[in-house]
Amino acid sequence: MVDWSSLSIPVAYLGVLVGSLVTFSYLYRRRKAAKAASLAPWFPSHLQRNIYLSLLHHEQTNPETGKPVQVPNSVIKAALLRRAMEDINRIIQMRNAKQALATLLQRGSVGDDLWQRFQRAEKELEAELEDVVHEANALAPNWGQHIFQSANEMAANARLRARVEEIQAKAEPEREWWNKRREFLRAEFMKELDEEKAASTKAEKEISTDKASTPAIATKTPSVTGSTGSEEDGVWVEEGGPTSPQMPVTATTAGGGGKKKKKGKK
Repeated sequence: MVDWSSLSIPVAYLGVLVGSLVTFSYLYRRRKAAKAASLAPWFPSHLQRNIYLSLLHHEQTNPETGKPVQVPNSVIKAALLRRAMEDINRIIQMRNAKQALATLLQRGSVGDDLWQRFQRAEKELEAELEDVVHEANALAPNWGQHIFQSANEMAANARLRARVEEIQAKAEPEREWWNKRREFLRAEFMKELDEEKAASTKAEKEISTDKASTPAIATKTPSVTGSTGSEEDGVWVEEGGPTSPQMPVTATTAGGGGKKKKKGKK
């Protein structure tokens, strides 16, 4: 026979162990869910979704007829397109931030709370996209397959217009700055030209003043032919007596003094 009294202790132990594990798991998941709910959302409130839901469930009666006034279908479609545009912008932001956030998480630069916020935002966005597709198919058949393509084109056009407006807003201040810069450069250039012109005028005046103050020096060239002819005149001397023949003697200039020497035989 089976001794149930001896088996009661292990069974009780297993029951207490399983109960404690279940209790711990329940408390852990509840605390984790409460912590995740207390985290701040990744994106702010979805304004376009709230507008769409307000128009879709709009309830107002006509005071004259007493019938409910329905919002036109075109207005609801436009609101749904705006909602899809906002979803496209959020998808782009999350794609750009996911790789950087994963790298920072691996390096330990950010905590797990931020990663949990990001994962919760991804799940909320997936649910939002599915909801938009269902709403589009409810408004028009097979519209859910093309609504995000149209929303993507509209979002790209909106970004382009925002960029153009930003550039146009900066154009006027940049034009004023360039006009001031151009006037400043022109003034500096004209100033340099005036300084160069004044310097050249001053140099010309100094040169003319120096020429006027310097006296004229006249160079005189002596007549070489006349002096040579006068100094080389022949001199007649008598030698040996009155019967000796007369010999001419040529006078030469020595030392520039003009002295004449006589030569003869004795």
